[in-house]
Amino acid sequence: MGRRCWRQRVLAAACLGAALLLLCAAPRTLRPVFGNRALGSSWLGRERRSPLQKLYDLDQDPRSTLAEVHRQRRDLLSSACSRHTRRQRLLQPEDLRHVLVDDAHGLLYCYVPKVACTNWKRVLLALSGQTRGDPRAIPAHEAHAPGRLPSLADFSPAEINQRLRAYLTFLFVREPFERLASAYRNKLARPYSAAFQRRYGARIVQRLRPRALPDARARGHDVRFAEFLAYLLDPRTRRDEPFNEHWERAHALCHPCRLRYDVVGKFETLAEDAAFVLGLAGAPDLSFPGPPRPRGAAASRDLAVRLFRDISPFYQRRLFDLYKMDFLLFNYSTPSYLRLH
Repeated sequence: MGRRCWRQRVLAAACLGAALLLLCAAPRTLRPVFGNRALGSSWLGRERRSPLQKLYDLDQDPRSTLAEVHRQRRDLLSSACSRHTRRQRLLQPEDLRHVLVDDAHGLLYCYVPKVACTNWKRVLLALSGQTRGDPRAIPAHEAHAPGRLPSLADFSPAEINQRLRAYLTFLFVREPFERLASAYRNKLARPYSAAFQRRYGARIVQRLRPRALPDARARGHDVRFAEFLAYLLDPRTRRDEPFNEHWERAHALCHPCRLRYDVVGKFETLAEDAAFVLGLAGAPDLSFPGPPRPRGAAASRDLAVRLFRDISPFYQRRLFDLYKMDFLLFNYSTPSYLRLH
């Protein structure tokens, strides 16, 4: 992380006013203390290095090329936050709902749907000892079951801030339009269950297809990609309720300009970045499930190219503006297949 970066860490500190979590500029200690039993975690109660300490040690080793990659990503994110964000509202504990807690290993993981979050939840269940054997054997519905993994939002303000100071915090992100294309395919075009089609697909058809057949209005089973994008851009959508987490912007789920992330993993380098985190967590032999890369990344891009091909430049520009902060904060270039001018 570099000595200067560590001195300037910005974390959530114990600054609570009523229900608001005020994030204060309270630097994390350069070398996190051991044996803090107040957190009730197993690793803090033993004399061994925390994941955060391991990351600091790697940052001091010029031979660690992967640690340098993640240091650069942190610096780019910090710089982008400084350039592109203004005064922001105070975070409430509920804003931390997507941050999952592993007290046993000192980890905080902010999950972003459609960025291997099912497999990360499987891995966290395996790390916590809730399951044995290959994480891939855990059914997806069990990985997503409420209460299986604690959320940071469920803790008291003091407990939240203790963990933010001492734990390794990480998230995984994805090229925004490829993630959006994946969400459309997985939830509306070829869903594993009809629930999303009935809830969101039917709403999209009823709003945007005046002469829709009764079956389509009831089932929402044939939503076109252009209709899905029009629904996202319709001001009524976010006025009625927040975006669903599968197409909500990553920065709105994980607040990377308010919370300090030690590791910013990417879908495009998932295998390497996941192995890096698991090594820091003391589980280098745990295999992260998922398709081999770059095959998965190539398929992801091909899907986005195919879906956006028939979207007009006008709507491409409006959609890019909607997701622009994710492109800027996580250092993704404007996709070459877009026609923005």
